[in-house]
Amino acid sequence: MNLSELFIRRPVMTVLLNAAIVLAGVIAYTRIPVAALPSYNTPVINVSASLPGASPETMATSVALQLEKQFSTIPGLSIISSTNTLGNTSLTLEFEEGRDIDSAAVDVQAALLRAARSLPDDMTSPPAYRKVNPADAPVLLIALTSPSLNMADLNDYAEHLISPSLSTLDGVAQVNVYGQKRYAVRVRVLPDALAARNISLDELTAALRASNANTPVGTLQGPRQTLTLQANRQLRNAAEFADLIVA
Repeated sequence: MNLSELFIRRPVMTVLLNAAIVLAGVIAYTRIPVAALPSYNTPVINVSASLPGASPETMATSVALQLEKQFSTIPGLSIISSTNTLGNTSLTLEFEEGRDIDSAAVDVQAALLRAARSLPDDMTSPPAYRKVNPADAPVLLIALTSPSLNMADLNDYAEHLISPSLSTLDGVAQVNVYGQKRYAVRVRVLPDALAARNISLDELTAALRASNANTPVGTLQGPRQTLTLQANRQLRNAAEFADLIVA
């Protein structure tokens, strides 16, 4: 008796078996995760560092080179590649296949700690690293333009209206806004005027920071509630900065 004859002779069994296969397929289909790429650990780690105002050449010699010296001692590291731009450095560390990405991340963290003493003292933040997963790449890019709004207003519209609305959609895990240009007051320094008054650029920077603070000063406690008091001395426009006393 071959397989076909078995199913012909037993129609009830055939129907039940087909129904079970269809039911299993429906259940499996409803539980399959939605992803553009499979989730897997790739032995690749990205390291980023910033030094505001530094040229690409300075970033390469003062930051990237110092980090590469420490990373080169990590076992299992096959390729180190770096990209240096104005004020930023990005390094990609590719490890050999089979290298555990978690233990590699521990080695990278240790290398960053060793390299800290060789990095410039005026770095605003220490270098950061992250494990690279192709599944984290965006699956949909949306461009936003406006003939009437400037970039600052357009950025505010995207961050506070469009991004929260997209985040509430089913299946959306994360929404990022790129190309931001937030509203800011930019101070143009006159070097000759500073030199004539014997004021350094660091003193000017410190005065700007001290006069533009938003810090808590204490609490006001009542019988039913407690209020937080803040000294909001933030300057909002260029006219307010014009009256600032530097020294």
